[in-house]
Parts: sequence; structure tokens; C-alpha cells
Amino acid sequence: MSTKKLEITLNINDEPCRLTVSANETLRDVLRERLELTGTKAGCDDGSCGTCTVLINGQPARSCLTLAVEVEDEKITTIEHLAQDNKLHPLQQAFVDHHAIQCGFCSPGMILTGLAAIREQQAELSRNEIREAISGNQCRCTGYAKIVDAIQAVSQEKG
Repeated sequence: MSTKKLEITLNINDEPCRLTVSANETLRDVLRERLELTGTKAGCDDGSCGTCTVLINGQPARSCLTLAVEVEDEKITTIEHLAQDNKLHPLQQAFVDHHAIQCGFCSPGMILTGLAAIREQQAELSRNEIREAISGNQCRCTGYAKIVDAIQAVSQEKG
């Protein structure tokens, strides 16, 4: 049985990308396998770990649970888009400065989720608000304290 193919346009990192996808092809697979944006990690395949998190219209989304055809014409942001002119985004730099990266596998999803929380804030995020925001992202290395420190440092600068 063949899967239906569809031609779609995805807006990835502010660039239109026209491609033909299978109706059941996930956004994660399109990003990683077709577009070589490997910062979007493949972890659990069921949305429970958060390693495949990208931003869709500024909101964190599990790309392993999102069909590519569902996000046609939506604004998709991957971790590759944050650094500009060979300079890390302030949140990426905070992860480095606060030693919030061990193996780094969870970092892209954590950073994008933290960035969405910071952008939505009206005031400095509390540690509990940060923990709540990243609660869907698993880290098996750091114990979360340094991740929360990094996000809070950027939140303080903005708040």
C-alpha cells in the first residue's frame, strides 16, 4: 500500500521550503532526514521526552507527533535559527555559562521551550514557572537545576 504524496510549503527558520512529503511523514523526519536540521533530535517517538521540540508560531511543539502537512505555512523555528552571525543566542550562551549542558541531547528542546516561556513572560520567571514550562522535556544528565539557572538568568535580563 502506498502512502499519498503531497506538495507543501513549510516556513522553516524564515525560509520557504517547498517539498513533496508523504501524508504520514512527521515534521521531525522532514527536518532531520530531508533538510539535515539535525538539532531536532529523535528520542522517544511518542512525545514524552521533548528532544524533538521546535517552535511552531512561537509555541513549543513535539515534531515527532506533528505531521509535516499539518504545519504548512506555519512559522517553524529550529535550534539552528537561534545563533546569528556566528554568535550564540543569549539563551544558548546562558546554557554554556551556567554549565546546563552535559551530553547536550536535550539541549535544543530545552532551549526552545525556555525561549518560548521567556517570550511569553510579563515579568521575571520564577524557578517554579520555569520548571513548569520545561516539565515536558526530559534530561538524564543535569538534574535540571543548572538548566533552570540558565533560563532564569535570561528571564531576569528581559523581566
